[in-house]
Amino acid sequence: MQRCCSIIELRQYTLHQGMRDTLIELFDREFVESQESLGMRIIGQFRDLDDPDRFVWLRGFDSMATRGKALAAFYGGPVWQTHRDAANATMIDSDNVLLLRPGGADGDFDLAGRDRERSAKSHLITANIQYIASDAGPDFIEFFEAEMRPRMEAAGTQILATLVTDSSPNNFPALPLRDREHVLVWFERHDGETGYLDYLTRLRRTTDWREVAPFALLPQFMRKAEVLRLMPSARSLLR
Repeated sequence: MQRCCSIIELRQYTLHQGMRDTLIELFDREFVESQESLGMRIIGQFRDLDDPDRFVWLRGFDSMATRGKALAAFYGGPVWQTHRDAANATMIDSDNVLLLRPGGADGDFDLAGRDRERSAKSHLITANIQYIASDAGPDFIEFFEAEMRPRMEAAGTQILATLVTDSSPNNFPALPLRDREHVLVWFERHDGETGYLDYLTRLRRTTDWREVAPFALLPQFMRKAEVLRLMPSARSLLR
């Protein structure tokens, strides 16, 4: 099992209409190896199936110290300086960023055997963002692992990673973070849109979270999770 990263950014970009494929082509050609050569891990690049003008990607680091150094090197380096105008021309907003860390011993992505150049079937990836109160984090994670995860896996999903907010100060302030949010984010893999809908049907038939959630967790649990339905780009490592 090859674990990925101790720090992960979930980045959602709002783009000008019709510009997503332009950015993905540029990103996959110029911004993957150039970032990884500086110590970052480009985990995945995605089209949001519910928003044609949103590009979502995941970037990982060994530590916050590595993050600060690597971002400074990349954004001050020749590749970004050459292509930043073209990239920025596609974007309306790039500040929707959550800073995350693995939520447990096995919460990180397992990237063993993944090769972005090898042709492989693309699955539907979902990012499920559950907002929680900061002081409820440990209890909610325990509830997720003990009650939610077994039910979801029994209904047919494969959970790829479970991440929580990392509250470290932003050590590269040129790139803003949503640092007032506290979340649990889990990623799932499904066999296309039909497979995902079938999974949701099975899950709804077997589970009412109000019956199993501790009373103290209900206020934050009852805020509906945000679900991103994501289709990997051609060079996404996570697919």
